This record gives sequence, structure tokens and C-alpha cells, in this order.
Amino acid sequence: MATPKKTEVRLPPKRGVSGRPGGRPPGAPVVKKATARDWIAGARLRTLPLAIAPVAVGTAVAYILGDNGEFHWRRALLCLIVALSIQIAVNYANDYSDGVRGTDKHRVGPSRLTGSGAAKPRTVLTVALAFFGIAAVAGLVLAIGTGYYWLIAVGAVCIVAAWFYTGGKRPYGYNALGEVFVFVFFGLVATAGTTFVQAGTVSVEAWAGGTALGFFACAVLIVNNLRDIEQDRIAGKRTLSVLIGARASRILFGIFMILPFVILVGFTLLYFNTAYGFVALMLALPAVIIVSTAKTPPEFILALKLASLASLVYGIVLALAIAL
Repeated sequence: MATPKKTEVRLPPKRGVSGRPGGRPPGAPVVKKATARDWIAGARLRTLPLAIAPVAVGTAVAYILGDNGEFHWRRALLCLIVALSIQIAVNYANDYSDGVRGTDKHRVGPSRLTGSGAAKPRTVLTVALAFFGIAAVAGLVLAIGTGYYWLIAVGAVCIVAAWFYTGGKRPYGYNALGEVFVFVFFGLVATAGTTFVQAGTVSVEAWAGGTALGFFACAVLIVNNLRDIEQDRIAGKRTLSVLIGARASRILFGIFMILPFVILVGFTLLYFNTAYGFVALMLALPAVIIVSTAKTPPEFILALKLASLASLVYGIVLALAIAL
């Protein structure tokens, strides 16, 4: 009796949900790999004036405190490298931390590298750590050059504080303490520290200038968090704006933007030319007006840019008026 011939059964190729072999689900977003432009955007260049202005003011104060107007340009440059590197590192670190926590899933502002999937979290973290490293090296050179080795501990505190702003298990930026961080480190420490490493002492001008620039930094953070207030509330990110609400945040932004000019009045009693610093009101007042009525992300972003530029103009003009 003949054995029946076996019939070979061929299975159809494995298909995706879309019906095509290896296809994506219908409507699935296509995530493009981050370009050089995306990485530059991730550094958030619009926030860098907050790092430049304190160094300018601190250097100007050191110049008038030094012997015969001695200018330590190398130390000033190192201070600028430290300030810019930490600012950029914080921006990338926030991108990484918020992305891995899932906070950016509801983001309405510019897309982030990690949250959008354009870059691997590990890569973003590596870039953040690289800029922290640059800041550490520049700070170490400053400590060795000045002989103030305790500056190494101060620098370490700055880096640790920058990381735990949104990093770690209990980031304080998620508990309404972000404004305290930027006021202390991007205002007082950056300005007074710059003065000290160049002059060996700190004067009331450095503290007053640092206070003014700290208020600008707080204003920039407020408007950034105000833009994302509803999304942060959904994500469980308890920023100051989430706690006090949109209306109080708008008022607080206005207060933070005006206080530097109140301090400027005091400066004019000592240095008449510092009155030129009021030109920064041309940027500050429109920012306040925009925030008072803003409803869309582009409006808040514009206000953020104006506030940051106001800080830069204020700092540069104040520095020139003090030094010259």
C-alpha cells in the first residue's frame, strides 16, 4: 500500500498590525534620531544669559576691589566656563531625569531629547555628566590657581545641587524648591563667587547684584513652570506654580521681574551710570504684560526669552557702569 505524499504547508510571512510585513501599528509616530540642531536646542541656549550675567557683574565688582583696577581675565574666563557648563549640564540633566520619570509625556513646550525618544536616555545622561565634568575641571583649576582649595567643596555642592534638582529619588525641584536653588546658585553664589576668586573678598555690590540676578533667574523658572502647570500637575510634579496656582504665579513673576530694578535704584546712589540699567525695562515690562494674559505655550516661551534677555542686558550694563 502506497504511503500518502505529505503536503508542505507554507505559512504567510509575519505581518505587523498594519498588515505589512514588519509594519508599524496604524498612526504610530515616527521618531527621528536627534540631529545636531536637536542637541543644541537641548542645551536651551535661551537660558544661558542667566549664567553670563552673574559672571559679568561679579567680575566688574572684583575689578573695582582689586589693586589699581587689576583684572584677572583668566579667572574671569574660568568662572564663565564653570557657570555656562553647569547651566548646560542642568538643562541636559533635567531632560534626562524628566524623561525617564515620564514627566515629559504631557509636555506642551519644546520637545525634549529623552521624552520624545529622539535620543537614548544613557546618551543624554552622558552629555550632562560631560558638562558637569568640564565645570569640575575649570573649578579645580581655579582652586589651584587661587590657593582657595575649599572652593572644591563649594563646587561639589553646586554640582550635587544641580543634579538633585530633578534627579535622584526625591528631587527637590518636584517639591516647590526650584526657585530657592536658582536664586542661591545662579544669583548669589555665581556673582559673589566670581568676585571672590578674583579679588579675595566680597562687597555689598556683589551681594546686591547677585540678589538682583537671582530674582531674574526665579522669574525665568516661574514662567517656564507656569507654561507647564497643568501638565506638571498631571505628572505629579509639585512645582511652586502647581502649589500656588496660575494667578499667583503670574503675580509672582511680575514681582521677580520688578525687584531687580528696585535694587538698581540703590546702585544709582553709588554709581550714577548704573541708571542706564533701566533700559532692561524695555524687555522686562513686555514680559510681565505677556505673562499676565498668556494662555498659549508660544506666549510663555516668548516671555521666557524676554526675561532671560532682560537679565543679560541688566547684568552687562550694570557691570560696565560699575567698572567704568
